[in-house]
Amino acid sequence: MAILARPAAARRAPHRAAASGGGRPRSRTRGAAALLLGPFFLLFTAATLAPIGYALWLSLFKEHHSGLGFGAATTVFSGLGNYLDVLKDPVYRDGFVHVALFAVLYVPLMLGGSLAVALLLDSALARAKRFFQLTLFLPHVVPGIIAAIVWLYLYTPGVSPIVSALQSGGVNFDLGSPFVAVPSLVNVAIWEVLGYNVVVFYAALQAIPREVLEAALIDGASELRTSWSIKLPAIRSSVGLVGLFTAIGVLQLFQEPLLMQQTAPAVITSTWTPNLYNYAQAFKDSNYGFAAAGSILLAIVCALLSYGVTRLSNPWRRA
Repeated sequence: MAILARPAAARRAPHRAAASGGGRPRSRTRGAAALLLGPFFLLFTAATLAPIGYALWLSLFKEHHSGLGFGAATTVFSGLGNYLDVLKDPVYRDGFVHVALFAVLYVPLMLGGSLAVALLLDSALARAKRFFQLTLFLPHVVPGIIAAIVWLYLYTPGVSPIVSALQSGGVNFDLGSPFVAVPSLVNVAIWEVLGYNVVVFYAALQAIPREVLEAALIDGASELRTSWSIKLPAIRSSVGLVGLFTAIGVLQLFQEPLLMQQTAPAVITSTWTPNLYNYAQAFKDSNYGFAAAGSILLAIVCALLSYGVTRLSNPWRRA
């Protein structure tokens, strides 16, 4: 009995040792995680949470002028008054209509174009893949404000060689027309972001097992059939992710119309998008409470849109 009991005791000993000393490795792991994540949470609080909190605070106050508006301004608590005033303003609501019009052209062209280019680069017919990846990605590296300035030059009549060539060929390029101004703005945004989405899709395509693609080719499937039946279903999650980023980017449209309004002020006004509206309220009219309320409302719309796009893309991902 003593001989049989000894192994059992020996088997229980490591468990007791692990139980008694198991807290130290776990505490060290937690300490290391806190040390590594600390800088991130510090920067996240300083760069994201603090500005949001300050915007919430500003949105609850408004400037009140005594008398006929010529007296000294005093800051008074308005509660949700700024939010109600922003929602009642038709100019702010029209900004979302303009963004929706922009999205009708931009989103299908962006997703379809980037998918088509990524599939073309991943096909067996493509050559110099690295060169074309770099070439397509370079516009994304250029700061958006610089890209908008370049396109502003290319769109300005009397200066742009492209406009001069079109006019010499009998094509009338009128940037003041809504049928030209909005597509021109869409073109600028696509040029800036298409290469980034192509890289995302191409990386997802590279993760598809080559054995599956080779089996499809052996079975006689063409490149088009392989792309439609194998490659596109395999990168559903990447398409949903890019769609989410594209939807958020559309609502945050700012720098491109900010510069384009100089050549098409009749179509693209200083309050053409919600972001431009908030910018004008804050830095032109010095109505910071109004601008903060508009920014918070825009953030809420972005969050709701992100939730909606995520819910719509989830069933497709599981398909």
